[in-house]
Parts: sequence; C-alpha cells; structure tokens
Amino acid sequence: MAAFTYTDLIELDLGKLKSAVDDWKDMVDALDDMRTMATDGLRAKSDAAVWKGANATVTKKFVTATANEVWDLHAEAMSIHAVLDDAHSELHRLQERAKELTREAKTGDPDPESSNPGLLVVDGKDGTVSVSPMECRVDGYVPERTKGLMRYYSDALTGLVAHASEVDEAARDLLRKSHGGSPHNAGHGTYKSLDAAQLPRAMKLAAMGDDAGKKEKEELRRLWKSLSPGARAELWEKHEDGMKAAGVFSPTMKQVAPDKGSGRHGEREPGWEERKTKAKMLMLASGAGWKGMSDASRHMAHYLSNDGGRMDLSVDKMMSDDPAFKSHVDAFVQPQEKEWREKALEEFRKNGNQPVALPVETDSNGFTFDEADQENWYFAVGSMDYNVTGVVTVKPDESGDPKVVLDYQVNTWDQYNWDKDKGVKIGTMDIPDGQPASLHQTGLAKEFPMSGSSSAMHRDLSGSDWENEPYPQPDKPRTGQDGGRADPDRKP
Repeated sequence: MAAFTYTDLIELDLGKLKSAVDDWKDMVDALDDMRTMATDGLRAKSDAAVWKGANATVTKKFVTATANEVWDLHAEAMSIHAVLDDAHSELHRLQERAKELTREAKTGDPDPESSNPGLLVVDGKDGTVSVSPMECRVDGYVPERTKGLMRYYSDALTGLVAHASEVDEAARDLLRKSHGGSPHNAGHGTYKSLDAAQLPRAMKLAAMGDDAGKKEKEELRRLWKSLSPGARAELWEKHEDGMKAAGVFSPTMKQVAPDKGSGRHGEREPGWEERKTKAKMLMLASGAGWKGMSDASRHMAHYLSNDGGRMDLSVDKMMSDDPAFKSHVDAFVQPQEKEWREKALEEFRKNGNQPVALPVETDSNGFTFDEADQENWYFAVGSMDYNVTGVVTVKPDESGDPKVVLDYQVNTWDQYNWDKDKGVKIGTMDIPDGQPASLHQTGLAKEFPMSGSSSAMHRDLSGSDWENEPYPQPDKPRTGQDGGRADPDRKP
C-alpha cells in the first residue's frame, strides 16, 4: 500500500467518516432496544414457560442463543462506534492543524529574504513534506531564518502526516478485532477508544528508554498526544524516565532566528581590517574565559571557528547565575499553572477520580540579560526566546483527595549573531561597531543557532496554599559540563 501523504491528509473527506460515526451510533441505539426486547421479552417468556419434550429443550436453547447474539451485536456496534468516533476526532484535529500550518507557511512576502517569507508546501518522498521558498534567487541563496522556517514547517507537517497514518492503522486494527472476521458470530474484542491499540505500543517504546532511536522517540511523542488523559497517566506512572528520554517535554513551537542577522555568509572577500578584527576577537574570547565569562568565551570562539553548528545552552546555569531570569520564568508560569490545574482536575473528575496526565506548553516569551549584572550571558546570548513545557498529573492520595503535580522544564533558543551596527567591549579590549558582523559577511566567522532545556522541575499544586509555595530550583550545572574552560565538550 502506498504511503499516506500530505495531500491525503489535507484532502481527506472526513464528512464521510463522520456520517459513518453517526450511522453506527444509530445502530447502537437500535440494538440497545433490541437487546432489551430480547432479554425482557423473548428470553424472559422462554424462561418462564413450562415446556416439555425434546422440542422444548431445543427451542429454549435457541431462544437463549438468539438473545445472547443480540447482546454480542450491541457490544460489537458499541466498539465500532467508539473506535470510529475516536479516529474521526483525532484525524479532524490533525487535519485542521495541517491546514493551519499550511496557511501560515504560505502567507507572507514572496521574497525569500523577507523576515516573513511566503513558502511553498508540497508532498515529499515517502510521506514527508517538502517546504521551499515561493521565489528563489538565481544564486540559490536562502537566509538562515528562512531555512529555519522551512525546517520547522517541514518537520511539523511530516509529523502530522505520520501521526494520521498511525491513527488510521490503529483504527483499522481495532475494527478488525471488533468484527472478528466471522459473518455469523458477533461480539469479539470490544474497545472504548484507540487507547486499546496505542497504549500497548507506547508502553513498548517507552520501555526502550535511551535505547530508542530517533524514529521511535518521534512516534512515542505522537502517541503521547493521542492517548486519553487516563492512558497517559498509566504510561507516565510506569515509564516516566522513558518518556523524558523520548523528549515529551520538547517544545513544539517555532525555534527560528528572530531576524536575518548580518546577512549572507561570505558575501564578500575579507580584507586586512577583517583579519585584524578576527585576531582581536580571538584574544577577546580567550580573555573572557580567564575573566570567568565562560559562556561568552565559548560562544564567541564557536562563532570565530566558522563552524555554524548548533550550540547547547545550559539553561540550569542561566537560572542559577541570573536570579532575574529565574524570577522572569516563575512569573511567566504562575498565571498559567492555575488554568492547567483546573483543567487537570476536570479531567480527573471525568475519569471517575482515577489518575490523569495532561501535557502543557506555554507560548514563547522574551528575555534580555542585563549587561551590567550579567556580562557573561549578555555577550553569550543577549536576548532570547523561551517557553515552558511539561505535564500535569492528578491522582488520588490515601484519602481519595486529588494530588496535583506539575513537572516542567524551561526551553530557550536564539541565533548567535552580531548586528551590523554593534561592537563589543570587554575590559580594555574594544572592537568598534559593525566589525564583529563583518566577519560573517566575509566568511571568517559564522552565525549559529543555539538552544537548550533545563532539568525537569517538580511543583506540587495540591492543598489550599499551593500558590504561595516557592518555585523549585533547577539542578546545579554538572562539574566540567558548564561550558567553562574545564569542559571537555567545550567548543572549540
């Protein structure tokens, strides 16, 4: 069978599936009436009758078997309706999200160098989605911000296509088991949702932990979104570490450069002035390291290495170094956790006061380090975006009262670049405005993306005074892994 495609998802007529859901609901209601008639009417009269002889024995058994078969037909119809209804809800959600992302990608300036470029979205190979600029330059140049947007939309839409295909397969599997393959015998497997197929698969993948590959982790993150709150709680309870290893706290929003940066890399030949600037910045990077500005030193050295690869940000170190950033995060989370708590408690009650788990994610927020107080992070990052992701779990305590817990992490991202009118001065070393950016333009240095996430933090949202409890602190940065001069992974 051919791979499920982006076009299949966008053009899928879910109206037909909704009609099938409605038809099977009518069938469930009709069979419920028949079940009552078969039990309270046919079977009750048969059981009450005083029959004698061989014919009576055979007839009573036939009546009982007929009544039982009506019950089996009702159970099968309920299972088919539940599976189709859940599949329709999931596919509708995925299709709407795919349409939203497509509209978002296409809306914009046709110029690929615009800060908001319009993008073309088409089918790729093997169920992938290809995204490219609507208009291409003759020389093929595409700004890094535009490349970041292309990757984001391609990855997000490809994930939605894969998710829809997995929902379709789960539904087909449960429908086959509900029917059982026999035209004369009903009432085989009965299911209330797609959880019956998706939870065992998620358990298997989560049990792999760090041994899971990229594809397995991506599938597990998709399953995490599809599962019901109760099934998620069961998965989280048994495989919390495996779920974290799979990246279920990874942010789903855009993480792209906020602007075009210094422009095209290597657009002109370097001169003596640029070579002199690079030599000075190399000394500046070394001096910043000796001054204790390990992150500023590390990032500047990576820029000057002309590598361009992504760098990890130590978010735990950021929050430990700068109380202002930690307070900024706490103030950002505070108004949202109340809403998350109420929603989780509502799901807890719907689930019969049994455990539930709800994934949560904030929008992005901006933060700028203060140069006077945080010289290290100011020159390492300057300004950045961040958001918070996590899961809210609710389960009954020993008294049956709900215990609400938020596990969360902070995610940050930015693009290391130098504005065309910006210089740098650390100590007595001064590099005039525009010169750091000129190194990227002449190919002597290269801008790069940077991102990172904090350790998972745990906050109890139970009790009457939970809002006044202090926020947790992040883990201390591991010795030798904080980007300092002793860091064996320090670049370069």
